[in-house]
Amino acid sequence: MIVASTRGELAVALAGGTGGCLPGRQQKVAAPVILVPTMGALHDGHRALLRRARELAGSGGTVVVSIFVNPLQFGPSEDLDKYPRTLEADLAACEAEGVDLVFAPSVREMYPQEQVVTVDPGPAGEILEGEFRPGFFHGVLTVVLKLFSLVRPDTAVFGQKDAQQLVLVRRMSADFGLGIEIEAVPTVRAADGLALASRNKYLSPEERSVALVLHRALATGAAAVSGGPGAVLIAAQAVLDDAARSLPAGASPRVDYLALADGRSYEPIRNDDFDFHGTAVLAIAARVGTTRLIDNVIVNFFHLDDPEPSDVRDEGQNEKGSSNLGTEPHAADD
Repeated sequence: MIVASTRGELAVALAGGTGGCLPGRQQKVAAPVILVPTMGALHDGHRALLRRARELAGSGGTVVVSIFVNPLQFGPSEDLDKYPRTLEADLAACEAEGVDLVFAPSVREMYPQEQVVTVDPGPAGEILEGEFRPGFFHGVLTVVLKLFSLVRPDTAVFGQKDAQQLVLVRRMSADFGLGIEIEAVPTVRAADGLALASRNKYLSPEERSVALVLHRALATGAAAVSGGPGAVLIAAQAVLDDAARSLPAGASPRVDYLALADGRSYEPIRNDDFDFHGTAVLAIAARVGTTRLIDNVIVNFFHLDDPEPSDVRDEGQNEKGSSNLGTEPHAADD
């Protein structure tokens, strides 16, 4: 496995030369090139992304992983300085999963001068996560576009856990004609249902127990799919309300949003929109203690006689009129 820390080293590795500093390759990397963008602090959810990338690349292709904590996507009061950085462990995980090339640049290497030009995520990037983290998706899409430009992958792999990010990256790739396939991997969960995330390390044992309410709310909401969008949201909210009544004062999750969004555009779905057919995302963001967590599940609104879209199963979804609560795999923000 090659580790590159500069653009020059990355270019040399992708071209197959050694450049006097990178041992190993003597030929240009083989297609397909599969990129997994991460911020490091890799956990089993990330490893699921790496395994999927290896499957897509096959024995002859190339898996590239980027490890970079991107300051552009952190607000002034967020956790940039304390975000977990575990490069040695991350490299060991990449090696174990058959990664061919890791790009782990410094901030100066990625942003040698002030980043004046950034990517505007459009209206879908200003709601939900974009509302509560202003500028977040500008930073995410800017660094992703820069990584796409540097690596030039055939496919990039992202986690379904960051559902809004996934929608926006797909839209950016399509709008700019990048010709890069965006592959989604389902969310990996612990045995108790908690979605794996790098920020879970911040949770105390008591807070981790409280955090399980988030997935219970999503699962309960998704199970009410036959009643339409309003029933889904009401059922999920009821679980959160019960938790607020039963937990000690101040211990229950402080919810930023609980929302149902179109799985393709991420436009919010109205409670009374009984005409909505297709794939939706039931998403939540909340603080448990000082830790902000996000999670989502896929909910399918289809009549039994509706044709199933060809890409539904590609995103880990199951039968019509149902929800995907699978315990499988996530990437970039945590």
